[in-house]
Amino acid sequence: MRHLLSVRDLSRDEAVGILDVAEDMAAVATRAVPKLPTLRGRTVANLFFEDSTRTRLSFEAAAKRLSADVITFTAKGSSVSKGESLKDTAQTVAAMGVDAVVIRHGASGAARTLADGDWIDAAVVNAGDGTHEHPTQALLDAYTMRKTRHGDASRGRDLEGLRVTIVGDVLHSRVARSNAWLLATLGARVHLVGPGTLLPPGVAGWPVSTGTDLDAALAGEPWGEHPDAVMMLRIQSERMHDAFFPNEREYTREWGLDEARFARLPADTMVMHPGPMNRGLEISSAAADSARSVVLDQVTNGVSIRMAVLYLVLGAGGRKEGAS
Repeated sequence: MRHLLSVRDLSRDEAVGILDVAEDMAAVATRAVPKLPTLRGRTVANLFFEDSTRTRLSFEAAAKRLSADVITFTAKGSSVSKGESLKDTAQTVAAMGVDAVVIRHGASGAARTLADGDWIDAAVVNAGDGTHEHPTQALLDAYTMRKTRHGDASRGRDLEGLRVTIVGDVLHSRVARSNAWLLATLGARVHLVGPGTLLPPGVAGWPVSTGTDLDAALAGEPWGEHPDAVMMLRIQSERMHDAFFPNEREYTREWGLDEARFARLPADTMVMHPGPMNRGLEISSAAADSARSVVLDQVTNGVSIRMAVLYLVLGAGGRKEGAS
């Protein structure tokens, strides 16, 4: 695997293979010294042009557990504030001798532009580009669902038949886009729910069903059975330049996973959230902190998935010295 830019580049076998490698990486965390020498001598640069906590720290932890050296760049306080372009920033960092670039950027397509632009000689991993994709988030979500569903018998399995309802601000969510395509590739059935104003144009071409009634979705729409996983999405106010719903109270009343809705879910339904959570808006504390919540499992599993991705782009069959 040369780069990881989009989940749509992955076949079912390739996606399952990444999840299986992540199973091996998860075992590393149980060791007295949770490190592998796999990427010793390699350097990973984290280029974050947007704010991040979970993803940035997760990639740092993943690289260090594989014994790679890590350079972390954040746009705040950098030459980006002086007008430096993506190309110049990337080439400046690459000139320091890096083998992989993990990039988060506010422009959709930035990761692919970097990978295809012949600007740098390094593997590129997309850590979120605009409202386009967030492939490692979708992979860690799929890994979490598989692990919760199959436990120690997860290896080699896909998500065939799993029912997943994703709720909220789909329009601005790169997480929703990546999950919709990856989960479908892995055999899951995906239903998107939210205000009509927050369902994106062109969603009819996605491998999903859609609706605007959360109560109907939690009761079983469109499958006639309750969802196996409910993923709540953050309202991305920073990307909103229009009024997409009347007010926060109305949003919570219609599309929030409040205590009453949570109480109606079956005991084996997973509650998920990619974070950061707006408690009391799209999800209640009762749901977020319940035994059915796998939110912290998602964070833990993110390190394993990102270890697997870095290993695959730089270690097993990935970039070697002199690769183009």
